[in-house]
Amino acid sequence: MGSATREASANARAALAAQSTVLSDSAAASATGEELLAAGRVIGDSAQLRSTLADASIPDAEKTAVIGKLFGGASAATRAVLDAIVTSRWSSHDDLLAGIEELGFSAIAASAGGDDDIIAELFSFGRAVTSDPELELAIGSKLGGSAAKAALVDRLLAGKASSQALAIVRHLVQQPRGRRIRTLVADAATIVAREGGFAIATVTVARELSDAQLKRLAAGLSARFGTLRINQVVDSSLIGGLRVQVGDDVIDDSIATKLNTLKLQLAG
Repeated sequence: MGSATREASANARAALAAQSTVLSDSAAASATGEELLAAGRVIGDSAQLRSTLADASIPDAEKTAVIGKLFGGASAATRAVLDAIVTSRWSSHDDLLAGIEELGFSAIAASAGGDDDIIAELFSFGRAVTSDPELELAIGSKLGGSAAKAALVDRLLAGKASSQALAIVRHLVQQPRGRRIRTLVADAATIVAREGGFAIATVTVARELSDAQLKRLAAGLSARFGTLRINQVVDSSLIGGLRVQVGDDVIDDSIATKLNTLKLQLAG
């Protein structure tokens, strides 16, 4: 992330936080989040729009005029946040889209009143998709239309997930921005977790851990990283041991990595 995007992201989050009245109302927060995501998809579908709104040489007044014309039917809160986003300086078009997505997810997470079940639902969806090659292809293929993918998500999650998780997943499959489903879900879960004041620890193991093992691991990681939730990923190629990632921190104690290290030492 470039310095321009870091500053722009901070400005955008501040603009959303300023909508405290909206965020304190579940229905209003959810509506604002979904409007932001819908706006992101509109902008993402137009190369001209992306270029215009991310171009630092174009006056802010022209950008906010574009937002007013395109999204005049959105709430005042949504337009205020979008104005803040497009008048900030982003390092790239994709960073601008990521900024809109982040704020949309944050508003939707706020509408759940801190209920972190959204995270479990997101990871459950990710595991279901990645364990079924045909389903993963249907959702990840560039040939499929976004409306068809959203309809597929509706069928898969109907009655099985919260409205918040459904809204997030529907957006992800419609605007993946080159990311695979596991990354899509992890990115969204990280944003939802931050809204709840905790982090995500992705634990990759060769065989699924028992509840007792997960509890001990969670206690140990929390002592080091603070409050967190564990996302368990099973990957038999690790052979044994585990790999833990919390943000940019990685703890790799897998047998596969140890064997690779040993091979390199022997070769040297």
